[in-house]
Amino acid sequence: MGPSRFPEVGRFMVGNPIARRLLRRADEVLGYSVVDRFADADTDYDEAAQVAFLVNCLALAEWAQQHLDEVPAVCTGASFGQKTVAGYTGALSFEDTVLLTARLARVLDDYFRTEHTDIVTQSFVRVPDDRLEPVLAELTARGEWYEFACHLDAGFHMVNLRQSAVDWFVTRLRSVGGLPLYAMRPPMHSSLFTGLHATVRDEILPEFTFADPAVPIVSDQTGELLTTADQVRTLVLDGFVRPVRWPDAVATLRDRSVGKVLVVGQDAMFGRVECVVRSFEVVAVNPRLAMQPRRQPVPAGR
Repeated sequence: MGPSRFPEVGRFMVGNPIARRLLRRADEVLGYSVVDRFADADTDYDEAAQVAFLVNCLALAEWAQQHLDEVPAVCTGASFGQKTVAGYTGALSFEDTVLLTARLARVLDDYFRTEHTDIVTQSFVRVPDDRLEPVLAELTARGEWYEFACHLDAGFHMVNLRQSAVDWFVTRLRSVGGLPLYAMRPPMHSSLFTGLHATVRDEILPEFTFADPAVPIVSDQTGELLTTADQVRTLVLDGFVRPVRWPDAVATLRDRSVGKVLVVGQDAMFGRVECVVRSFEVVAVNPRLAMQPRRQPVPAGR
């Protein structure tokens, strides 16, 4: 999930019949208007924004099956996409996926309000391993902690580190030809977040019943193929403490002879990295595509 603001997707949410149907169901689950709250959201990742992103992804996946005649042989979802793919494959019902998304958004907000307040997730590109390793060694020598949050592609990573070390880190990355992107707060995917992991394991997930997915899921953490309810539950839970290894997921798709990838939802990253675009035919199934006028088939005999 990247920033997905209402002006960019609002027309799809209120104009597409699939999205409207799913939004009505989401509103019933949550007891408020997702569209109204999303339109008023003042952050990119608050509860309403996360639910809206989930609903839009699921609506676009259904739209793709109807209008592009595409039925997946395998699915994957990176980071936030773990919940989306759980809902799409039926490992969770739609209502439970919406409710889980909202509950987790509240838990994250509460947790990071008081815990690990000095940690951010810094993303960067154009730093191959032979240039990155000396920078990380210097960071360690300075007595600083760091941990990979996401491996996205060759030279493209996200690293968790202390806010106080960010200025030094991004300056050093630039000195070796890298391009720092942005620092995320709250941070993501760290072995330090054991308290968050325990809260979700003990207080949230017991309320939800997972089923075996109707379509196999490729883990964004290991590249493993997941086919059981317990595996999907573990995927969602371990996403708090394990890094995303996107090239591993991509390698599994290649090994299964996948030729075409449909990336549903607003995406500026996971479907655009080099390891994806050089491996597959990529179709960006976003609100803009779904809202384009489509020529209706001419009935036989006319």
